[in-house]
Amino acid sequence: MSLLLPSEPRPRLVVLGLDGLPLDLARSLGASLPNLRRLAEDAVTVRAELPELSPVNWTSFHTGEGPEAHGIFGFSHLDPKTYALRVTQATDVACPTLFDRLGERGLVSRVVNLPNTYPARPLRGMLVAGFVAPELKGAAYPPFLADKLHEAGYKLEAYTSRGRADLEYLLSELRATLDSRLAALDMLWPDLAWDLFVHVFTETDRLFHFFMDAVLHADHRDHLACMRFLAAWDHALGRFLARYDELPGPKRLLVLADHGFTELKTEVCLNTWLMRAGLLSLSGPPLDEWDASRITPESKAFALDPGRIYLHERGRFARGHVECVEREGLLARITDGLMELNYEGEPVLRAVHRGTDLYPGAASDQCPDLVVEARPGFDLKAKFDRRNIFGLHGRTGTHTVDGAIFADTRGARPERMRDVGRIILQHFDIME
Repeated sequence: MSLLLPSEPRPRLVVLGLDGLPLDLARSLGASLPNLRRLAEDAVTVRAELPELSPVNWTSFHTGEGPEAHGIFGFSHLDPKTYALRVTQATDVACPTLFDRLGERGLVSRVVNLPNTYPARPLRGMLVAGFVAPELKGAAYPPFLADKLHEAGYKLEAYTSRGRADLEYLLSELRATLDSRLAALDMLWPDLAWDLFVHVFTETDRLFHFFMDAVLHADHRDHLACMRFLAAWDHALGRFLARYDELPGPKRLLVLADHGFTELKTEVCLNTWLMRAGLLSLSGPPLDEWDASRITPESKAFALDPGRIYLHERGRFARGHVECVEREGLLARITDGLMELNYEGEPVLRAVHRGTDLYPGAASDQCPDLVVEARPGFDLKAKFDRRNIFGLHGRTGTHTVDGAIFADTRGARPERMRDVGRIILQHFDIME
């Protein structure tokens, strides 16, 4: 072929992540938000992996695997020797990512704000890590990208500590992260020297956690303020879609959320339930909600975020005393007791799953013995410093397993999050 002739067109796949956006709400909001209406028009839903948390599900997306393979089961990672809890991060991912596998084929990925990718690992392309990323220097690859982002005033994450108490502050934080995402888009997109582009907006998740009631109810005093922000968010979607529309073909667009969302009825603390059942005790007042170091040798079980329950087994945990012969009886006792849990006459749980059933073949020491699945509206927690099983603590929205938005310009219909990653591998003819 003559060197003067144009090369074959570069087929590109674009992924737009809309963290925590349910399809039913997208269709409702789409009445006044035109870009969202476009995305929701032909969308379906995809089921979240359990637990229905961002690190679990975005990792399932960007590996094409379930937790049994990638090893991410929640926000927190427990040291079984010291009982110290730390935040889950990218170095805990136990299998190759999509970006690893595309890079092996010479394909280039550009990634913006993808959760559970901190610290940024080398890849063929560029990456800006998302939640939880504590500092910019380790959140960008190649390293020079961090300096460019810093110059642009890039904000990794909104500060939500004031949450429900200060809507104006929260919205100002979300506007800053929204502007940052667009700044990164303007840096990483224009040269088109990429095959896969992944861009995640997380602002909906943050807003819904604290003001889902205001978003859903037009008579709420904060409804208009929330809708004004969502109009700005929709405008950002429009800027992203305009870039996609201008992209030369062949091209493909996937749109997805990592879980659904609904209005909160109450939080449910499983560690408090275990304490009341005589299965968990602490050696003294915990320093904070994460302080697992106070778990006593007499404890039979404990929970980690949000619905992971571990038997305190000898040989697995430094202070564990549960013997193998006790295992089945304890699992049955906990399962039966939790399935009877009611709140104001309403059953709280949909199911209690065995970890061995939910995650077949899992080798990670973080794999739970039981995974508790709540009914919509109930938010499972695993705090060590709460005295009450039920209660509200400043949030009005919670995740759901079902209902997350999914759309594909080529009409794929994945069942759960790991399948979306596999769609991407299939698109690039990377098969098992």
